[in-house]
Amino acid sequence: MVKKLKQMADKKAASAGNLFDSALAGSVKDSAQQIWLAGMGAFSKAQEEGGKVFESLVKEGLSLQRKTQAVAEEKIGAVTSKMSDMAGDVQAKAGQHWDKLESIFEERTAKALNKLGVPSAKDVQALTERIDALSAQVAKLSKPAPAKKATANGAAKPAAKRASARKSAAA
Repeated sequence: MVKKLKQMADKKAASAGNLFDSALAGSVKDSAQQIWLAGMGAFSKAQEEGGKVFESLVKEGLSLQRKTQAVAEEKIGAVTSKMSDMAGDVQAKAGQHWDKLESIFEERTAKALNKLGVPSAKDVQALTERIDALSAQVAKLSKPAPAKKATANGAAKPAAKRASARKSAAA
């Protein structure tokens, strides 16, 4: 009987343990179910909110890109301006050096030609002006004087009288 009681007690304990195990298993199952449902809800919410978050991130990125491009273009403009100024300065200095070199070359060439006796452009211009002035004077002197006609009382030309006076003085 003790054996029977012991077996009965073991059965009761086992059934109580099974009952305890069943309750624990049910509780764990319910918790797992709730965790699963919470995960599904979080996933669904993340999907809904994710699209909105993604769109807002795209908008922020676009805004940031525009700002960055504006700043970059401003910096590029400033650098371009500085480079243009520097290039202008270098070009001006180079032009001054070329002008100096050109004037030195012209001076030395003029000295060498002067030593060889070649007239300068100024000398040729002065001679041309002098020739023009002399040509004008020669043309003025070589025009024949207009002849005077005899007057009504029959007086001869005064030029003819002078010519005849010269001839008699020469004889």
